[in-house]
This record gives sequence, structure tokens and C-alpha cells, in this order.
Amino acid sequence: MPIYALGDRTPDIHPEAFVHPDAVVIGDVRIGAHASIWPSAVLRGDYGTIMIGERTSIQDGTIVHAVAEFPTVVGSDCVVGHNAHLEGCTIFDGALVGSGSVVLHHVEVHPGATVAAGAVVRNRTVVPAGALAVGVPASIKEGASDAESIAAAAQLYVENARRYRAELRLL
Repeated sequence: MPIYALGDRTPDIHPEAFVHPDAVVIGDVRIGAHASIWPSAVLRGDYGTIMIGERTSIQDGTIVHAVAEFPTVVGSDCVVGHNAHLEGCTIFDGALVGSGSVVLHHVEVHPGATVAAGAVVRNRTVVPAGALAVGVPASIKEGASDAESIAAAAQLYVENARRYRAELRLL
């Protein structure tokens, strides 16, 4: 799998994390236990730090980048859907970022919140706990997220990563 140091910036990947062989991890990227990084995801910590919490899934095609002024942080028990783009934001524990969404600088997505598929969350937006951010640009719908569904999805990806660690083979 392509895991690269860049100068003195070196990834720190927990031994119980799963990084798919077709994902790319570069530079100052920290990945927690039982996290999963799926095919074609790119985590590029060349200018800033990227932190991925425990039991969090970064799904296929997702781009995670950071800028020098502040890190990109994704907490524990989060789900980041296919083809999302995260840059310079903080995703708190137990949040979900939907497929194809864009979450930009200084955004905070609080616990149990959801960024809907395809949403664009502009700089400095706060998505409160339990809220849903939907649309382009995203508008906030208080209390419209489902924390139980997020937790179930996060656990599903922990189990799927275990399966992949045990059964994935190149043919």
C-alpha cells in the first residue's frame, strides 16, 4: 500500500487500523485503532496534520487534506462517505459526512450530526450536535440527524475492516 513520509512528516498508523492497499497516505497522518481507509482514498498531510479517530471509516475515493494553520480532525466512531472532500475542518465523534459532500476550512461538525450526501459546507460553518447540513450551500436543520444510525454504520465498517484484514487477497 502506498504510505509515504514527506521530509520529516511521517504517518502514524495504529497496527489495528485497516488501510486498503489502493489507498494513499502521505505525511503527517495519524490513524487510530480499528479505523478503516478504503480504496482510492487519499489522506495527504503535507502541509498540516490529519487525525483519524478510532473506529472511523474513510470510504472509497475520499480526499482528506490539511492546511498549515490548522489540522483536519475526524473523531472516533465517524463515517465519512464515498468521494467526500474534507479540508481544514473538525468532525467530532459520532458524526457522519455523506457521500460526495465537501466540508471546508474551520467547519465544525458536532457529535451525532450529519452532513448530507452532496452538501457543501462553507468555511466557518458550525453544524450543531444532532443537526443535519443539507444542500449547496448547506443549510442547517436542527435535530434532523440520527445518531443511532451513525453508530450502527460506524460499527458495520469496523466489522467490514476485520473481514478485509482476514480475507482480502490479490488475484
